[in-house]
Amino acid sequence: MKDVSTGCFILSLDFELHWGIFDKKNVADYEENLRNVKLVIPRLIELANAYNIKLTFATIGFLFAKNKEDLLNNNPKLLPSYSDKKFSPYSILNEIGKDETEDEYHYASRLIELISKSKNHEIATHTYSHYYCLEDGQTKEQFEADLIAAIAVATRRNTVIKSIIFPRNQVNEAYLDICKKHGLTSYRGTEKHSIYNTIDRKFNKKQSTRALRLIDSYINLTGHQTYKLNQVNKDTGILNIPSSRFLRPYSQSLKMFESLKTARVKNAMTYAAMHNEMYHLWWHPHNFGKNIDENFEIIESIFKHYNKLNETYNFNNLTMSEIADSN
Repeated sequence: MKDVSTGCFILSLDFELHWGIFDKKNVADYEENLRNVKLVIPRLIELANAYNIKLTFATIGFLFAKNKEDLLNNNPKLLPSYSDKKFSPYSILNEIGKDETEDEYHYASRLIELISKSKNHEIATHTYSHYYCLEDGQTKEQFEADLIAAIAVATRRNTVIKSIIFPRNQVNEAYLDICKKHGLTSYRGTEKHSIYNTIDRKFNKKQSTRALRLIDSYINLTGHQTYKLNQVNKDTGILNIPSSRFLRPYSQSLKMFESLKTARVKNAMTYAAMHNEMYHLWWHPHNFGKNIDENFEIIESIFKHYNKLNETYNFNNLTMSEIADSN
């Protein structure tokens, strides 16, 4: 059992490629970011290993497929019946390439294999199809079919799924019993502040809400968002490991504020280390597919800060499943 009594640093990544944004952007709109994920993930694994840091890669089930035939054979019989059809990725299956060599935006079996071989890191699920648990029209039975497919495709690649990160942070508490039923032990909840409410769909989509979240990345509006493990919910039988901060990518237009963003993260990490609390940082690999060197400079400075906190306060770093196992 891992020791979390002295606080812990958690890093989770929503690994999704184009499946995570297909309803907002086509490949051409975001091609550089998506194309460079194949550079970002190996570099990130190498850097994390150098600083003895473990990562949790929440991976969409589609990405495990080696080719289109494999993907189609993996699909569940029961598909999501979203009221807004744009949310269903099954509508674009005819448009994707035949395999990973032809289409690096919708397949990632080689990258998944690289993560798996590294041994240090956890492969979690981001659902099979980037399933939206709070959108109108879909059902609990459809979510279960999606989850079963995600677990099955990972199992065929010798990967045991124990943690889940819900796409767009749409945590539907009515679905947590399904997660427990299928052997999952943890999920990433949202920050404990009203501006991070994902249940109220209209509030979540407001420009003012997004603006406040952006400002909060640079200036402390909502607190450190750290917490003690015994403060989070396990009444459902699956441990909530809430997010503390989304690490926004480097922005050329906001470069004068980059030091504030990094300081915001480091200050909260220090607070967590000093008070034996948890700090959970997350992002998408594709976020850093542009301005790669600038983004990795930020990541490495955070990793160095973790190492100092580890030496000074015995601040630990664990994957999501390791934290659940320790509880």
